[in-house]
Amino acid sequence: VQLQASGGGLVQAGGSLRLSCVASGDTFSSLAAGWFRQAPGKEREFLGATIKSGESTYYADSAKGRFTISRDNAKNTVYLQMNSLKPEDTAVYYCAADQRLHSIVVLTPGYRGQGTQVTVSS
Repeated sequence: VQLQASGGGLVQAGGSLRLSCVASGDTFSSLAAGWFRQAPGKEREFLGATIKSGESTYYADSAKGRFTISRDNAKNTVYLQMNSLKPEDTAVYYCAADQRLHSIVVLTPGYRGQGTQVTVSS
């Protein structure tokens, strides 16, 4: 499975962005999928992940309330909707997938996209 993230860019504080991650192959619907980020000089940070059906999603505390993860298995795509963005949200955002949601939570996914840059200006 190859993951291709897109949708990053420059946005003003308070704005919104929706990131997309398209998976190749026909096994995406059998995988949990999610997102993490890495800001300059900081450790990677898990944001959230959804089970293969998309019916349940687990979020990190830092993402609750502002970020929403969804997926469309017919399109082999997982999304990250980000609202009320803050300068501290500036980071490279990565999508991830794995047979086990836990592997994404602990940042050891079997599959990872190349990342998309999000920059939030104050």
